Amino acid sequence: MAAAISNSLSQTQLKFSLVPSQKPLNLKFKHWDSNLGRGKFQSISAKCCLNLPLKLKSPVGRSLSSVLQNEPHCFYDAVSVELNRIAEDRDAAFARFDLSLGSSEASLHRRIAKLKEEECQVAVEDVLYMIILYNFSEFKVPLAPSLSKCLYNGRLEILPSKDWELESIHSLEVLEMVREHLSIVLGWKVGSSVTVNWSTTKVRRHHLSQVYQASILYGYFLKSASLRYRLEQSLPPTYQQISFGSWSPPPEFQSCGFENVFHGNMFNPRSRTLSQVSRRPRMKEANLRCYVTGFDVQTMEECAKLKSEEAAELIEKHCLALFGNSNAENNDMILTSLSSLKRLVLEAVAFGCFLWDAEQCVNSTYKLKDRY
Repeated sequence: MAAAISNSLSQTQLKFSLVPSQKPLNLKFKHWDSNLGRGKFQSISAKCCLNLPLKLKSPVGRSLSSVLQNEPHCFYDAVSVELNRIAEDRDAAFARFDLSLGSSEASLHRRIAKLKEEECQVAVEDVLYMIILYNFSEFKVPLAPSLSKCLYNGRLEILPSKDWELESIHSLEVLEMVREHLSIVLGWKVGSSVTVNWSTTKVRRHHLSQVYQASILYGYFLKSASLRYRLEQSLPPTYQQISFGSWSPPPEFQSCGFENVFHGNMFNPRSRTLSQVSRRPRMKEANLRCYVTGFDVQTMEECAKLKSEEAAELIEKHCLALFGNSNAENNDMILTSLSSLKRLVLEAVAFGCFLWDAEQCVNSTYKLKDRY
């Protein structure tokens, strides 16, 4: 397939084909005794997992963090309350500016409204982050802390690996594509031996940061594409042969939010489940991977493109906190293992999937900034 997922972040120009046509990274592994120092790695990693790579900058974020730790069953209720409050604060600031137009105080209120908008954006980014963390906590997976906190004798290890939990997030069809992605970017294969997984290799920090960012976008893409696939399967036979983008959903689908989802917009996860959207099963057709390989360039970009500016900012800040200022000038070599590289890529893919959900949840109450 000629189409590839383009990284929509301006800092990164990575592209990954959905067909394993490109060679995996040339990682040269050296054998390492997996039992050597493993207990120390686990104890260090356990302490690191208590520390998030990205520090929350708003009172809203810190409040939701407290709710997540102490009253997780109330988390989404707290999110709803905070988002309504943020939206009201932003709207009130701009309403005062509108009322001041034509007066000597208009310039002052314009600046106040701008500052309030920036303050609200920081708070909303924290809300997105906390929703992602909540989803990770549902699978009992902590985010990897700042990599500088996971170094032991110059070696980077992310423990525990949590591979099974991170893979259980996905359906079997999505997991197949995730494993294909692992094969493309790392050369990892299903059934790799313990010796191979714990063999040592070197990778440049800047390159690892790029792979992590691209894997977030890949997870975001998979979430969007898999939802389109499931919704398209639920179409009545009348619409099965109509190409994407050339039809308007019938009234029975509009009431379920089908039009918004199919055209890449937001879908409220707390309104109706996907099973409720379905009306009649479609004829058995190709799996998700075959469906995706049939995308044209425009559809591919629509699925891969981040919908909001806040999501793009969050990815950039999270990766900066995780990897540090990893650029061409600060491109030190990291000694690590295939197991830890796999852990980071699986985490990034899951992060992208959860970011897609978080955008929907937030956008149902607080209008995010569209990306063009």
